[in-house]
Amino acid sequence: MDFSHRRCLLAVAVTAVAASVVTPVLLADSTTVASRGVRATSVILINGDGMAAAHREAARLYLAGLDGQLAMDRLPVSGQLTTSPHDPSTAVTDSAAAATAWATGVRTYNGATGVDVDGRPLAVLGQQAKAAGKSTGLVTTAQVTDASPAAFFSRTADRSAQDEIARQYLTFSRPDVVLGGGEDWWLPRGTPGAWPDKPAEDPSEGSRGTRGDLVEQARRDGYHYVSNAEQLASAPRGRLLGLFANEEMFQQRPEGEGDVYSPPVDLATMTGKALDVLGANGKGFFLLVEEEGVDEFSHHNNATRVLQSMRSLERTVEVARAYVATHPDTLLVVTGDHECGGLTVENTSDTDESGSAPSAEDGPFPVHGSTLRFVMDWTTTGHTGVDVPVTAEGPLAELFTGKHPNTHLHDVLARVLGI
Repeated sequence: MDFSHRRCLLAVAVTAVAASVVTPVLLADSTTVASRGVRATSVILINGDGMAAAHREAARLYLAGLDGQLAMDRLPVSGQLTTSPHDPSTAVTDSAAAATAWATGVRTYNGATGVDVDGRPLAVLGQQAKAAGKSTGLVTTAQVTDASPAAFFSRTADRSAQDEIARQYLTFSRPDVVLGGGEDWWLPRGTPGAWPDKPAEDPSEGSRGTRGDLVEQARRDGYHYVSNAEQLASAPRGRLLGLFANEEMFQQRPEGEGDVYSPPVDLATMTGKALDVLGANGKGFFLLVEEEGVDEFSHHNNATRVLQSMRSLERTVEVARAYVATHPDTLLVVTGDHECGGLTVENTSDTDESGSAPSAEDGPFPVHGSTLRFVMDWTTTGHTGVDVPVTAEGPLAELFTGKHPNTHLHDVLARVLGI
């Protein structure tokens, strides 16, 4: 037997072995999961907007300590996602293009939600899940019409058209639960709602919609509207719209310049309510959850507020994990759409650079349960192009092992949802 023939036989044998080992993972679908005794029906996708590995490590040190682990890092499967958009002018994504890759499986230009590079509308997961009989919802500390949720539930060439995005929620995708900030975009200019125009903390805020009174339209369409924690707690199951701020549910500024992270309803509470409503559908659900503060405060190099936002996110993951523990047909995924701030975690030092752009050190912050301290070092106030970690548990979670393009997230979620 000559060498070339032996090499051919070896290649065939390796291929056969690889197929027997890899195919169950790479080609797993709902049927495969069912054969293990679990029928995949639902998805909880948690987005720490702007969160990458350094944000998670800083939060781990601050909240859990050197030997501790965050709940988001205790998920049994981990991998990496790329973040690049398909934009002719930049290799670094914004939230709109990043979320569109997740929601459609198609990369697009920055600023686009649910449309391709030519502005043509794409099929979006939020609407597809609803058409498949699932319940759907979104929860965020940003405006509910901000870029990330918009990409899953609307199709616009420009993410800034937030009143149009709100209108599409009611007429196109019809999510069952919408909870977060951004009341300003649901009401016509000069028509304040539960949240007064020109509040003292930010006089620039005020109603600014151009699509009519969308809160009233939502009521006519069967939504129960709430605007504070007490109303949310007592809201019945069924279609639910909750708007808890004029814009974001915090004030995004540099440290000591009017920055506030104190949402009137915390992300974990909103998520728990959403799961209670959506979980009543025996066909399953899709829920997008977003902590926007990580990104917005990273833009301002405000590490104190970033750590507060990460604590909020961590508590929300704990709520989601508790749900999955009793609903094993649910896939839970925790990741970030991109990195913001060019953040790294460093030792305290008297000789290292500190104090001002372009490399400002923030801190020091205590390492939980020890006498040690660390600093958070920023290199930019913008986004960067680094990969983001992804952790997951539940049906098809194993498909996140390894490094994948951001569109891979869409493909896995679509399988679980039967789209």
